[in-house]
Amino acid sequence: MPQLAVDGAGLTYDDEGPRDGDGAPLVFIHGWTANRHRWDHQMTYFAQQRRVIRLDLRGHGESDGAPGTIEELGGDVLALLDHLEVDRFIPIGHSMGGMIAQTLALGHPERIERLVLVNSISRMTYSRGRGLLMAASTLVPFKLFVAANIQRAFAPGYPREEIREYIRASAATPRDVVMTYYAAMRAFDVLDRVGEIQVPTLLVHGYHDIQLPVSQMLRMAKDYPDAVVRIVDAGHELPVEKPAELTSALDRFVSGKV
Repeated sequence: MPQLAVDGAGLTYDDEGPRDGDGAPLVFIHGWTANRHRWDHQMTYFAQQRRVIRLDLRGHGESDGAPGTIEELGGDVLALLDHLEVDRFIPIGHSMGGMIAQTLALGHPERIERLVLVNSISRMTYSRGRGLLMAASTLVPFKLFVAANIQRAFAPGYPREEIREYIRASAATPRDVVMTYYAAMRAFDVLDRVGEIQVPTLLVHGYHDIQLPVSQMLRMAKDYPDAVVRIVDAGHELPVEKPAELTSALDRFVSGKV
């Protein structure tokens, strides 16, 4: 697989599909402790029609590099797209990837054709009790911290053995990467700026998401000037819990049918 050196990091990526396909390239951005393979179903489907790009964010999957900020991750994505000579594109971000996508839409609106946020929000909000619980969770052993967060990311009834595989993969992410971006997500806040995002936006969310609750997504959705909301019977890991349903929703949106 190809890799690009960007600001001290080696970014592993995939660039597939016809260069002369219909519509702007789709750029898939995974979430915290995940990797580019979260998008396997979507890549397989859309690569038959148009150009599709995905990457392992720095410190995740097969990419290396020291962690930084959400804005710096956005810079990595743009550096990759500049290298691939991609101007306008459609960012599709899951969870932390959706935060990166919003950062790109706000900082470089001229390059964004449409925007898709999957199980993502513009500001993380907690009650005082939940905030204390989240802060306390960082004090437990690292593998337990990761396991607790990944376990609760899936809707009730999802196969336990598959969840254990995702826990093992997430725990392989370097500790400094996990904890740095955990803090970065908690500090992320563009809620007061989402009204500036003028492009058509799709917000797809799992009904059972307790990591980033539906109520928080709806709070930001009302401020988007041109938003479509889709609620799916899934948890936080929608790309792998309901891959076909997500792909169908994306297909209709990126093709302009909704």
